[in-house]
Amino acid sequence: MMIDINDIKNGMTVIIEGQLYQIVDFLHVKPGKGSAFMKMKLKNLRAGTTLEKTMNTNIKIEKANVTKMPMSYLYSTGDSYVFMNMQTYDQVELSGKQIPEESKFLKENLDVELTYFGDELLGLNLPEKIDYIVTNTMDAVKGNTTNNAQKDAELENGLVVKVPLFINNGDEIVVSTKDGKYVSRK
Repeated sequence: MMIDINDIKNGMTVIIEGQLYQIVDFLHVKPGKGSAFMKMKLKNLRAGTTLEKTMNTNIKIEKANVTKMPMSYLYSTGDSYVFMNMQTYDQVELSGKQIPEESKFLKENLDVELTYFGDELLGLNLPEKIDYIVTNTMDAVKGNTTNNAQKDAELENGLVVKVPLFINNGDEIVVSTKDGKYVSRK
């Protein structure tokens, strides 16, 4: 389906020059002289690379028909991660190479979305924030009151994040999947 370039939105998936891209960011530029143009930051969904592209505003681009399938993460075996569709009970196995960044945030029964272009699996969408239980962290040292003092905390899935000194073993915290940083205590 062809769409006018002025109708694009962040997160939209498009086909440009035979490649599948997700629009990360865009800016409509109207210079004082000359015609308007669109500056876009695109992520190649097959290669994982990003590029910046400038295009005239009078063209049309092809919108890709991408489907999102809600799944639940079950378990991992070695370098394989198993997900299940909770409606059909179909299972999908992904390798660590397919989801190198996302795999470190996975925990049992986590609801995620797998994105498909036709029959081709493109990737995995995580929730923006995930709750974890702290399994191992050191006690705060009395008198350590420097601004924004932090310590390491190991979470239930093995991920290690920096947390404030008041976090203890057994606390439930919220971690952002965008940057892997502590957000708040639950």
